[in-house]
Amino acid sequence: MHQETENLGFARLDHGRASRRGAVETIFCQGKTPEQVAAIFERFAAHDGAAFGTRASEEQYRAVLEKVPDACYNQLGRVIYRGLDKVKKAGRVAILTGGTADLPVAEEAAISTQFFGAEAVRFTDVGIAGIHRLLSVMDDVSACDVIIAIAGMEGALPSVVAGMVDRPVIAVPTSVGYGASFGGLAPLLTMLNSCAEGITVVNIDNGFGAGYSAAQICRAIYKQQTGKETNP
Repeated sequence: MHQETENLGFARLDHGRASRRGAVETIFCQGKTPEQVAAIFERFAAHDGAAFGTRASEEQYRAVLEKVPDACYNQLGRVIYRGLDKVKKAGRVAILTGGTADLPVAEEAAISTQFFGAEAVRFTDVGIAGIHRLLSVMDDVSACDVIIAIAGMEGALPSVVAGMVDRPVIAVPTSVGYGASFGGLAPLLTMLNSCAEGITVVNIDNGFGAGYSAAQICRAIYKQQTGKETNP
């Protein structure tokens, strides 16, 4: 087992993770100083070529740019990344949002999906308040290998989708909604209590977790079909 680490004093980097798990360690940027994020990003980029950070601010990104000039930033999804253009992708992931307000979580999911090894196909604002919008894209959604359904409010979108497809559905509750949604707790409970089979639920606003899992499923399918790895 590859367990190479690097101690920066304030962080201990897991350089062996790509060999063990097929994907580099992700930097959770929230709560870290810009200087800490920049130092971690620089070391991952130098060692692995690729680097990935979530919940990143623009200030943190500017600090990273001083160390890694070709790093990229998705402002909506708050993701910093390097090496996305070199990722070999296998499979397609449909990313559905209940409403436009869910887009920040959806973008985090989309970039995560792409970085960790699958194509992301976006379907925006297809919530059940106007179910004809969802039905109009279901043929394209069903053609994908994995589906990520992102919704706030009452969070019913994943249940409706899962009842119409034979694909894994990853449900992401968001903190979008009025007071009784309790910052995403109401959609989380709806998704956990869904009567539709094949739904896996991640934490509130966790687009990264959904994207990573979806890409992992796609990579596993690819390996089973071809006998080859697709390491980001």
